[in-house]
Parts: sequence; structure tokens; C-alpha cells
Amino acid sequence: MAGEGPSRPRVVLGVGAGIAAYKACELLRLFTESGHEVRVVPTRDALRFVGEPTWAALSGSPVTSEVWESVHEVPHVRIGQAADLVVVAPATADILAKAAHGLAGDLLTNTLLTARCPVVLAPAMHTEMWEHPATRANVATLRERGTLVIDPAVGRLTGADTGPGRLPDPREIFEVCRGVLAGRPRDLAGRHVVVSAGGTREAIDPVRYIGNRSSGLQGYALARTAVARGARVTLVAANVALPDPAGAAVVRVESAAELRTAVLEAAERADAVVMAAAVADFRPIAASDSKIKKTSGEPEPIRLAKNPDILAELCDRRREGRKPSPEVIAGFAAETDDVLANGRAKLERKGCDLLVVNQVGGGLAFGTPDNAAVILAAGGEAVEVPRGPKEELADTLWGLVAARLF
Repeated sequence: MAGEGPSRPRVVLGVGAGIAAYKACELLRLFTESGHEVRVVPTRDALRFVGEPTWAALSGSPVTSEVWESVHEVPHVRIGQAADLVVVAPATADILAKAAHGLAGDLLTNTLLTARCPVVLAPAMHTEMWEHPATRANVATLRERGTLVIDPAVGRLTGADTGPGRLPDPREIFEVCRGVLAGRPRDLAGRHVVVSAGGTREAIDPVRYIGNRSSGLQGYALARTAVARGARVTLVAANVALPDPAGAAVVRVESAAELRTAVLEAAERADAVVMAAAVADFRPIAASDSKIKKTSGEPEPIRLAKNPDILAELCDRRREGRKPSPEVIAGFAAETDDVLANGRAKLERKGCDLLVVNQVGGGLAFGTPDNAAVILAAGGEAVEVPRGPKEELADTLWGLVAARLF
């Protein structure tokens, strides 16, 4: 996205008066280092947390919160009109309320009213404020108007408080914004999607487990792109060491049984489910309560039992008419040989709508930033996705999912 001169994407970074304002410095750095032209517009009280010299030095542009400076340039109108994207981080409860009700008492709220470009709001506040009916109503109003409001993360807040209301990781906010600037459609707006990611672990003893090489990168790319396309996302993550995607509700699990419970529960309220996690096919029948010691003799064989087939179970529930069930179900098939033949057989056996078939092993797919695949559809369609960033595969899949939603 890097560019020179006037062709650079123009971003307005609004900063609300919250303790998380310091994190917006990192978001600003990510935009400027990737070639964006950034104008920082803080609220007056936001400057109590991070001062004007910091924003001006990092952005290379003048900074003001007032409509009365450089009046001849009409900044309260021109800044919003000229922007390719407006992102507010942190967006406080006060900013959400003013934006929802069209109030324009400072430069930032004027900019929000005049912007005709995409607007992304990243709320951050105490849990009680985020969950208050007034805030929830304001968020619903903004989303109905097409504003992308990212759900806050769950974690440590100011003081000893913990809960939903934490500003998401700045890099993850940046990734959502980059997707919006790239012109991702909002075809999942108002939809709830469930994504599974990572690889399950089946305990042998307190130290050892049966696992796989899945890093969760593809599942996280699916979650991230779904947020940018307007969806409410539940991400069931199995043993993934990655920052939470901005706007996704993350449920952490370890074993296939835990993943099954989490996915089936979330699927009851979902429009679509994408099973990208690498789920262990087998588990030890019995795990040792203590570490198995190495002896001079041969180790005892580990007896295995089959794990539940979560993808097939989702499809069976829908076929049997158990409600509520997701409208669209997609799975992944990681294969090492006879990739398409094995994929088509799996698609028919499972009964899902879409199946992403890709070759793994030898440095392919697992743990890499790129992927290549063929997406098979129940109706016989096959869409080839050439090797590229995992976000590109995610976008192609979401386009096929969105086309199948009623």
C-alpha cells in the first residue's frame, strides 16, 4: 500500500480521551510506516493523555482538536471530506454517543459527520460502560448506518478491573483498517460467524500430548477478514500463540472435546461456521495422571480412541432439522497426496457446503504466511485460489459463504 505524494491513502486517526490513547501511537506508526498519510485529530481531553507534540512528531502533520484553528481552510469540513478512512482509537463511550446522535462539538465529531469514506471505531472503556444499554444502543445505531464498530477485547483494564472493554492490539486494528481500505465488501454485516483455528492437543500425561503442526494463522486470517466484512465473529482457538484478532470474541480450548463443545454451542447462534482448526482424529483412551517415566524396557503401547467428527456432526444436525443450525458450513481438508480426490471424497462424506482443500507438509501451509487451495462446493463448483497471503484465501472463502446466505 505504500505510495508517494497525493496517491497515498489518507487516514484520519481520531483519538478519544481514554487511558488507551497511548496505544494509538503504535497504530499511528503502523500507518505511517506502511505509506499512509495520517492526520491525527484528538479530542481536547485526549491531549491530557498524550500531548500534541507527540502526535505531530509521529504523523508529520499539524495537530489540533479545535474547529477555530486555521479557519480559512475550513478544517471541520475538509478533513473528513478528503479522507479515505477515518479510524477512532480509542473510541470512548462519549464519542460513540456523540457519533450516534450526530453531535459536533469539536473537530473530531465534525470530521465524523462530514466523512463520506469508511469509518472504523475501536471502543475502549470500562466493562460497565461498554455493557450499559445506552452504549449498546449507540453501537447498534452506528452499525446500522454502516460504521464498522470493532468489539473491544477482554482483558485487564485500568486498575485491577478485568473484562470486555480493552482496546484491541494496535496491529490487529491496523489489519482490519487495511482490509477496509482495500475495499473489502460489507457482505457479512449483521451476520454471526464462527471460526475454529489452531490444532488440538490430546493429553498422554501431564507433559506429553498428541498434536499437529497447525499454527492457527489461516483461522485467524479468516476471523480478521470476517470482522472487516462486518461480521460478528466467534473464534474458537486451539493452542494458538497469536494476538487476538480485533473485534473477534475468542474462546480458548485445548482438546478436540473442548473444541467440539465450544463450536456446537456457538453454532446455535451462528449464520455460518468455518472449521479451519486441525482437529486430532484420535486421542489416548486413558491419560496418565503422572509423567510416564522412561525405563530400560519397551514403552507400553498407547491405545487410541476416535475423536468426535465435529464437522460431520454440524452437518448431521442441520440435515436432521435440529434448530437452530448455521445456514452455511465450511470445512478444511489438509492433504499430503491425491489432494483433490481425497477432498471430493471428504466433501461428500461430511455433507458440508464448502470444503477448502490444500496440500500440507514440506513447508506448505502450516506455519507459513501464505496458502494455496481449491475450494470445492457441494454443487460441484471448484474455485482455485493461487498461492498468496492467507487473507486472500480467507476473502475468497467468505465471498462464497456470503453468496450462500439468505
